[in-house]
Amino acid sequence: MVSWLHQEQLEKLWYEGSDEEGIVLKKSKGVYACCPESLTEEPEGLRRAIEMLNVRSAMTVSTRVLKLFLSNIDKPYVPLPNGLRLQVLPSLSSLPGCQKHQSAAFIHDRGLLVVWEDDPGRLLDRATRIQRALVQTMWDGAALQPDEKKEDNVQISEVGADDNFEQNPAGNDRPINLWMPIQSAFVLCLTFAALGGGWHQVAFQTAVDNNYLRLAFIATLIPQIWLALFFFQALVADILQVIGPVKQMRKNSKFFSGEAPKRLRRDAGVLPHVTIQLPVYKEGLRPVIEPTVRSLKDAISTYEMQGGTANIFVNDDGLQIISPEDAQERRDFYEEHNIGWVSRPKHNEKPKDGSKVFLRRGKFKKASNMNYGLWASVRVEEKLSRIHRPEGWTQDEEATAYSQALAEVLEEEQGYMQADGDIRFGDYILIIDSDTRVPSDCFLDAVSEMEQCPQVAILQFSSGVMNVTDSYFEKGITFFTNLIYTQIRYAVANGDTAPFVGHNAVLRWAAVQEIAYDCKLHSREKYWSEETVSEDFDMALRLQAAGYIVRLGAYFGDGFQEGVSLTVYDELARWEKYAYGCSELLFQPLKYWPIRGPFTKLFVQFLGSGMAFPSKITVMAYVGTYYALGSSWLFTVMNYFITGWFNGFLDHYYLDSFKVYVAVIVVFFFCGNFSLAMLRYRTNEKGFRAALLEVISWTPLFTIFLGGISLHISQALLSHMFSINATWGATSKEAEDTTFFAEVPKILKNFKGTLIFCFGSIATMIVCAQFVPALWRIDQFIAIYPLAIVVAGHFLLPFILNPGLMKFTW
Repeated sequence: MVSWLHQEQLEKLWYEGSDEEGIVLKKSKGVYACCPESLTEEPEGLRRAIEMLNVRSAMTVSTRVLKLFLSNIDKPYVPLPNGLRLQVLPSLSSLPGCQKHQSAAFIHDRGLLVVWEDDPGRLLDRATRIQRALVQTMWDGAALQPDEKKEDNVQISEVGADDNFEQNPAGNDRPINLWMPIQSAFVLCLTFAALGGGWHQVAFQTAVDNNYLRLAFIATLIPQIWLALFFFQALVADILQVIGPVKQMRKNSKFFSGEAPKRLRRDAGVLPHVTIQLPVYKEGLRPVIEPTVRSLKDAISTYEMQGGTANIFVNDDGLQIISPEDAQERRDFYEEHNIGWVSRPKHNEKPKDGSKVFLRRGKFKKASNMNYGLWASVRVEEKLSRIHRPEGWTQDEEATAYSQALAEVLEEEQGYMQADGDIRFGDYILIIDSDTRVPSDCFLDAVSEMEQCPQVAILQFSSGVMNVTDSYFEKGITFFTNLIYTQIRYAVANGDTAPFVGHNAVLRWAAVQEIAYDCKLHSREKYWSEETVSEDFDMALRLQAAGYIVRLGAYFGDGFQEGVSLTVYDELARWEKYAYGCSELLFQPLKYWPIRGPFTKLFVQFLGSGMAFPSKITVMAYVGTYYALGSSWLFTVMNYFITGWFNGFLDHYYLDSFKVYVAVIVVFFFCGNFSLAMLRYRTNEKGFRAALLEVISWTPLFTIFLGGISLHISQALLSHMFSINATWGATSKEAEDTTFFAEVPKILKNFKGTLIFCFGSIATMIVCAQFVPALWRIDQFIAIYPLAIVVAGHFLLPFILNPGLMKFTW
């Protein structure tokens, strides 16, 4: 490889034969290959500089034009098109201390361009792109102009510190769209009209037979309103998506950004520092973490060339659990890519070897993992704040002080905490998952919006999906995820409060510190709630209670990408976790009801918060969907016996399951599919025919999935209500090779209770239809069909939605 790259270097006339020119490739830690080999003979030359820089591959570019160009440069940078700047270093000895993420630097005294890359195969491409950009700059004459506004002509519009943010569309003076309040008003009208129709029947029958016992139905009024909200919300949204306005999805409003903000100008001051917080567990380093880091480095490179700075901070919860070899490979990887990291000890509730007790708290460990990393960073900052910095304090002295502070923190933890690299936080935090891709030019837009809108605490970005397999199940979940984001964008553009989904979001670090709480269990400040599964909802609610807002950014399109569940097991676990989280946000466990009452403090805080009333309705409707799904199997079983034995004698207030089923089919299948296709057509996302065909093609998969999750959701809801311990691990990020015979016992183990319910229900329906006395026989279609649909969904889900089983691989 090194010889081939050198040959390409010669063919492109990028080599003039000096002792500091050539190719350097890293073979292993501290071992490098060079071409020409004479590079190894220079103890302080290019090879040594690249070794200290600690990159995988590097090459030089030397031409007469480049030397002439650099001879006329007296600035520490070279301006490039689109507002970018590439660093200029005085000599090769300055290379180890450069801005590494720019992946290139001009060497002034040698008249060289040095380019480095993680992938040697991309070296030539990067060098070529820089050469072309340099030629364009020379033709434009931008390098010799004192004012660089000329570079920023069509791609970006910028604002400085003196501009009035209140008067630009990305600032604070944004309109509040009222379509969501209008929609919520219609939802409430339909809900109360439907309930009013039922109570009309109650009043009429009571007037006829004077039986006031049916007034007991009033006990079901609040649950009925709650469970009906989402149904009518979907119906009204379907209508508005077809005939209502959609231009708001391309504009900016209080909670929604459909177009990018005006960019900050670097000349107005230093651009904000961004920290990328990346919690990881046992994911594979090469297939999962490394591609994510490469995506981040591309974005950091762009931001550094725009004048900003950024660092990656990994909260590694798996480093002290995986094998020593894998752990060392991770450490070497973090060091090579300038990644700061913190790792906490494994969960050790009852130590047997004399080690210290350590508890990884929380049912979902992500929150406590991030809290631990934040705690380590804050402790280092506290030590640094005590250091006196005299005039003339240098960057090298700051780096030495930081290293000493970090070493002191690690010493205080007696070896239980492990950490290295830069773990300090900047002004803003971009939170991502381990399987994420980010746009190569996203940081400047994000910090510009946050700087111009100080009331925004969270800027949540709409995301696309990154597929890692070609399985039909992953593609189906991809469609569903895109559907969810489409509906979120539409709702927030209409004026709803933006959600915070826990990743692909920029947080204001000062705001997060403002709502920190004292944890009595650990006697220290924490930021993310470890008591709830839905730590993201808790964070958003506390920030909004403090006067901040959450905003949704949609101007990157599908530039942010996230992974989805690869198996039906992971997707079910995700729905169970969400259901459990909704339950614990709303209700206390039953054992606390006599002492604390039924509702949690967080729910009471939510009701009394300054969040708009229509947004509260939306949140309650969303939470109600899990209870509706979780209770559907139970109500269907009850309906089977009630309708089967008492059909014709039931009170008119009672709505049987078959009528509910028909209503659901009409609203969610027919109206929902048509309106989604129309919305995507009207927003130029897709053609109408293509959008409609796509929606219809995935309907069978989600008919089975949504029809088969009721038992699993009810299990999660009941686990919380009865204080049954439940934990969830991280979603699998890598595809696993499996076979038919490996999946069968796995299904029997994981779905044992579901299969018992299915076979028991089938046996009950057969016996009640054929083998019981005539008066006890249940053979009516409207009684059998709803239960049969529920049973079919639960039975087919683990088999039909399991590609590892359906491929019949051996």
